[in-house]
Amino acid sequence: MKKFVVPAVVDVILVMVFCAIGRRSHEEANAIAGLASTAWPFLGGLIAGWVAALRLHADPVGLYPFGVSVWFGAVAGGMVLRVIGGQGTAFSFIIVASIVLAIFLLGWRAIAALVLRRRMAGKGAA
Repeated sequence: MKKFVVPAVVDVILVMVFCAIGRRSHEEANAIAGLASTAWPFLGGLIAGWVAALRLHADPVGLYPFGVSVWFGAVAGGMVLRVIGGQGTAFSFIIVASIVLAIFLLGWRAIAALVLRRRMAGKGAA
């Protein structure tokens, strides 16, 4: 169970950071309520991505297939929920959200993989 908690918390934090950056870049007011309004579709999509990824029985820190499933869920699910919630989904926003969420949700997993690989290589050399 513990192996899922930290990656899930990291993903939630990064989605919240993505939403906060977006709101800040557009100088939107109503900080807390606005952040919640912006974040809920992406958090819903993130949850859907996690549910799908858990069915794969893969490592939650793994880039593929777990990370890709989580990223796709956050983007696709987030966009669908934004439409349902009456929020905008301009093509340029979809592109930016896809790229930033890929950097966030896949990037930390890629860094973790490099760190773990180096640790393992260091143990093998000792």
